[in-house]
Amino acid sequence: MEIERAPIDDVLIIRPKKNGDHRGFLSETFKASALKEAGVDLDWIQDNHSFSATRGVVRGLHFQRAPKAQAKLLRVVRGAILDVAVDIRKASLSYGQHVAVELSAENWTQLYVPVGFAHGFCTLTENAEVLYKVSAEYGPSEEGGVLWNDPDLGIDWPIKAEEATLSPRDRAWPKFKDLVSPF
Repeated sequence: MEIERAPIDDVLIIRPKKNGDHRGFLSETFKASALKEAGVDLDWIQDNHSFSATRGVVRGLHFQRAPKAQAKLLRVVRGAILDVAVDIRKASLSYGQHVAVELSAENWTQLYVPVGFAHGFCTLTENAEVLYKVSAEYGPSEEGGVLWNDPDLGIDWPIKAEEATLSPRDRAWPKFKDLVSPF
């Protein structure tokens, strides 16, 4: 398992090895000891599976406040997404900056998003399936978000706003300048 620090130091890009032969492959997609060596020592308590039928589905940018603040470990098992993590930790030198990584079934890359980040993704293909671990259970009253296409964030999304498929909630999040960050 290859683990690389993203441009924002606490975010990790993870590339599990695939060992294959004529039958298929085997891959260790999660290894607590490897993450611990990279500085991530969490009790993962829930796995989530997201399916998006069309290209251009945007989910995010979301976060959870304490006591339900979540770290996430994401991977794609079908299709492809642009996965984005925005630093919303007020004391961070990278506050307001983001990391964007293409995750796909083909490139087998994963992204670790620590607590203190707003997270979201855009599907690059039809029938995209995302699996992710979280470090805390979802708490509806602790949920927050930032407007996905706020120009102040400078995220280079692969779609135009009018092409995006969003939930009403994701269309209504505040702009970054109006966010009162809990981190």
